[in-house]
Amino acid sequence: MTDTLVRVEKGTADAEELAAVTAVLLARAAATNDTAPPRPRRTTAGWRRLERSPGFRAPHSWQG
Repeated sequence: MTDTLVRVEKGTADAEELAAVTAVLLARAAATNDTAPPRPRRTTAGWRRLERSPGFRAPHSWQG
């Protein structure tokens, strides 16, 4: 077993092609997007609470 970071699953790639792919992947991994503000978190649940639902549901309803 060899200690390689990238393995070609199908086809043949020479050393230059593997180096190019590795450089692109490492550049993408090193790039950070710290300028984007974090997304706001929800303070409420994303589903409906049963105690807030109406008491009657139609018999043909998918929620029944």
